[in-house]
Amino acid sequence: MANIAILNKLVIIGIGLIGGSFALALRNAGLAKHIVGIGRSQQNLQRAVELNIIDEIATDITSALHSADLVFLAMPVGQTAHIMEKIAPHLQANTIITDAGSTKQDVIAAARHHLPMQNRHHFVPGHPIAGTEQSGAQAAQADLYHDKHVILTPLPETSTDAVDQVRQLWQACDAQVSIMPADEHDQILAATSHLPHLLAFTMINHLNHITSNPEKMLRFAGSGLRDFTRIASSSTEMWRDICLANREALLKQIDGYQNELKLLQEMLKNQDGKALEKAFSQARGVREDWLKNNKD
Repeated sequence: MANIAILNKLVIIGIGLIGGSFALALRNAGLAKHIVGIGRSQQNLQRAVELNIIDEIATDITSALHSADLVFLAMPVGQTAHIMEKIAPHLQANTIITDAGSTKQDVIAAARHHLPMQNRHHFVPGHPIAGTEQSGAQAAQADLYHDKHVILTPLPETSTDAVDQVRQLWQACDAQVSIMPADEHDQILAATSHLPHLLAFTMINHLNHITSNPEKMLRFAGSGLRDFTRIASSSTEMWRDICLANREALLKQIDGYQNELKLLQEMLKNQDGKALEKAFSQARGVREDWLKNNKD
């Protein structure tokens, strides 16, 4: 990291778990001299100042973006187009813009619509695959990105210098950085992240709907259900936006998952224990191989 440029001014829009953790990691690495926070909740921004996540609460978008080295968009993806439209007139030509959205094709479409070409040269779409079910500034962790994957999906016109700078910043957060096309990212994340979250929310709703006393039912739930549905405590606004933004890819994954359930349903109807055990063994083997090769 010897050649990485120190950010004299870092602007973060959305000081929650993701944006706050990025700020803390870069502050601890000595790579951000002054951090400005922009957000909807004054209370949350004030908390971010108290926790030394940011140095300043932006009171004016023009002054906030003036002389900014990097702008990090960490708000729910549903706000991306609106925020890009709002900041576009105030961005300087050499300011790097990057984001943390869980979907990328919609983010790139918003950038193409709202950002002038000079700013798109410095736009590096990104997605840190890290987080917890907690939200807000108080959830921020300096080590959140340690050994976690970050995917960058630069535009054809994005400068290599901007990509290198963003890559180095994430590496300074101890993240593992990969680069891939935006459509590939959205397909992969629909299967590995967006569908699991949808299933967790759905499972809790299912348990709520099948009984008049869900509290009694959940009282006897074991750790398996708690582990499986932990992510149902995530931000509902964020996951609403993600599901809508990646709708087509997610619908395909839902169809595929329903087909798997239908196969299991037929095995149960036919009392086919051999087929059930084979399906479970296959799944167990895939998961154990995955865990073996991806130890945290």
